[in-house]
Amino acid sequence: MLFQSVDSKKFTGIYADGVIHRCAIPDGLRATWSYCSFLSHNITYANLYCEGKSLDAVCPESLFSEWERTSAGLKAHMAACKEAKVDLHNNSFLDIIPEKLLLEFCEIKNQITEHVLTNYSRPKNYDFLLELECLLANMRSRQVNLNLAALKPHLVSAPARAVYKRLKNAKPVIDYDAFKTKTGRLTTRKDSFPILTLNKIFRRAIEPNNDYFVELDFNAAELRTLLALLGKEQPTGDIHKWNIENVYRGLVTREEAKKRIFAWLYNPESKDHLSNRAYDRNEILAKYWDGAQAKTCFGREIKADKHHAVNYIIQSTTSDLFLKRTIEVDKILKGRKSFVAFTLHDSLVIDFAEEDRGLVKQAVDTFGDTELGTFRVNVSVGESFGEMKRLIL
Repeated sequence: MLFQSVDSKKFTGIYADGVIHRCAIPDGLRATWSYCSFLSHNITYANLYCEGKSLDAVCPESLFSEWERTSAGLKAHMAACKEAKVDLHNNSFLDIIPEKLLLEFCEIKNQITEHVLTNYSRPKNYDFLLELECLLANMRSRQVNLNLAALKPHLVSAPARAVYKRLKNAKPVIDYDAFKTKTGRLTTRKDSFPILTLNKIFRRAIEPNNDYFVELDFNAAELRTLLALLGKEQPTGDIHKWNIENVYRGLVTREEAKKRIFAWLYNPESKDHLSNRAYDRNEILAKYWDGAQAKTCFGREIKADKHHAVNYIIQSTTSDLFLKRTIEVDKILKGRKSFVAFTLHDSLVIDFAEEDRGLVKQAVDTFGDTELGTFRVNVSVGESFGEMKRLIL
């Protein structure tokens, strides 16, 4: 049975069979538009079939005028509520939106859902996308703990004061979008807390809800992914030092080795013979690019010309690998006081409670035990996100 939830975060009402069920979740629910955190994984979610496209984008032409009319009516009511300063977070749509309009809206949404499920193929990575939606919903459900007083000594310029004002007025919730980029790397939505763009100084305002932050990230993640895709053994130590000894014949410093390898990696026109001998890009193209699409080992298919194919393959594979390990760490923390607070590009930040201290090693080991082999993990700890200290393990 197709259905739509009035609220994706908690049960306040379910539309199914032409009515809104207010008292209990009806039996036989089969599919809906987007993820509902209070339902089991047995539900099929149509927006995952169309890779996060909007309802407007996938609405069939036969329904579009009706969809446009009802969604415009709903938006008008929402705008009026906002103007009247109605707390939309703590009030149910059932108490705010006229029931007739809500019934029409949900019915057309059901029809669009059915259209997508009929006309789009189930993605090869559907199960992963569903687990990722669950993780992002968990992060979205918690508020960022902001201590803006920690920033006052640093507000010496007009730009700094502007950022401070933005943070003061920001909604303290991180809302990630899993579909905005070609490669699957997370971005944040418009009204999200701006975790991905904060200067390190302003990260000082972000403090744990528990006792301390633990940050995990891979040592040279994309180079390790490249080695794995080439079927080569992972260095156990720092990969840039490994490159000095095994690729660049001991002729460069660590910083020079780092700059050189990434200058080559992200520039398909680079003719750096030593880099290409160790990391054969042509072999990657032969394995994962068919001349029109980059196809990763995790089931993503990305339109790509030859110039962009290697970058898309490496970046997408690394992003999915990172997110898969983050999901596994999140599972370890289920039922604990500690939780995954947020991610920043390819680093995972856990809000750790002292009572869960014994789980730190398990989290590190789980994070590093990837589907492409064991990756070296960097670990940092801090009492605020702007003052993280690297641990030597």
